[in-house]
Amino acid sequence: MTARNFPESFLWGSATAAYQIEGAATEDGRGPSIWDTYSHTTPGRTLNGDTGDVAADHYHRWPQDLDHLAELGLGAYRFSISWPRVQPGGSGRFNPAGLDFYARLVDGLLERGIRPVATMYHWDLPQELEDAGGWPARDTALRFEEYAAGIVGALGDRVHTWTTLNEPWCSAYLGYGSGVHAPGRTEPAAALAAVHHLNLAHGLAGRVVRELTPSAELSVTLNLHVVRGASGSAADADAVRRIDALANRAFLGPMLDGAYPADLLADTAAVTDWSFVRPGDEKLIAVPLDVLGVNYYSSTLVRAWDGHSARSAADGHGASVHSPWVGAEDVDFLPQPGPYTAMGWNIDPPAFTELLVRLGRDHPGQPLMITENGAAFDDVVSADGRIHDDRRIDYLRRHIGAVADARALGVDVRGYFVWSLLDNFEWGYGYDRRFGIIHVDYDTQERRWKDSAHWYRRLVATGQLDG
Repeated sequence: MTARNFPESFLWGSATAAYQIEGAATEDGRGPSIWDTYSHTTPGRTLNGDTGDVAADHYHRWPQDLDHLAELGLGAYRFSISWPRVQPGGSGRFNPAGLDFYARLVDGLLERGIRPVATMYHWDLPQELEDAGGWPARDTALRFEEYAAGIVGALGDRVHTWTTLNEPWCSAYLGYGSGVHAPGRTEPAAALAAVHHLNLAHGLAGRVVRELTPSAELSVTLNLHVVRGASGSAADADAVRRIDALANRAFLGPMLDGAYPADLLADTAAVTDWSFVRPGDEKLIAVPLDVLGVNYYSSTLVRAWDGHSARSAADGHGASVHSPWVGAEDVDFLPQPGPYTAMGWNIDPPAFTELLVRLGRDHPGQPLMITENGAAFDDVVSADGRIHDDRRIDYLRRHIGAVADARALGVDVRGYFVWSLLDNFEWGYGYDRRFGIIHVDYDTQERRWKDSAHWYRRLVATGQLDG
């Protein structure tokens, strides 16, 4: 057995999202979000008709949850701010009670010596803005700029890192393409317009951070895909290129290089002419980042459809007759060998290293942070009262090892945030999938550390990864 050491400067943390844990959906002036509407839609959009109305009740139990963070010895906590809680309706007046909740949360973190890492947007768009057009509408990006100014003005001097968006790929393609996420629309051209206006929102909000709190770090979090071809054929290589453009370069291009890739625009020309991109937009989007957040869970295998074989849509992003892969409907997504997590996602740590090495090569000088990585498994409370989640520990050990491998190859990865601190509302899967290192009994809201939490605490304390 070998040991790999992380330096004292390496930042260990955990991550959550507001709608997944807070509950208190109608308390203290909070307005409805697209996920409130989507999860309450009948017939049920979510498994068992579950909603985030109560979730893990973090809104009322946040001091206890912050104590868990401190007991774990974590240096940072990545949380998200609920837009409809602090600015119901998504424009105009801010809600003092909502702002006060996050002010107390940030102060509580600082009192415990934990860096606040605040995500401005983790998918809970105010419903009123969706009614006015949602992310396919340019005005939503402008409203996001105003929202960013309000929350950064209120909290910015105490927040260590501001993250503008979480996984805009999901917001655009799953929300407006395949419809498996809120708001549940299936409009290919709208999905691509949403891509651009989310990118624009990032740039506008990032510039707000730079202006109002120049000492704070600026970030964005992307769920970047490792896409491999089923064969060495030219057709499969082109399938990889097309999916990489939609999955990765549609965001990395404008955010880091200041331009959309030409092949993305050509591939999707039959869907849209991209006229929603106005002169100067790409320059606005390319605000310099202190750190690029990377979320990784599994890898992707594709092939070019031959026109007659049975289709395969095993992309891991939920079942729908509508593809999120706009303009690439003739690409097949193939099942991969196990083992799998409870999400049905393959476990592929070497792909994680591959992704990080690619980012280090393509974007030299850009520091990286692992802002989400973790696994859902069918956890069981044993007779001894413990949750012996050995498979999660193995998953974390191997993936953190993949980060160590990337660092050894010279990639500037500065920290790791496990997903997630708590079991929570897992979007379309409701409460059936558990990602937390802390178990939540949804009937009593009791928190209980899983074995993975104890394992993670030891890793954080020593910085030494065995195995």
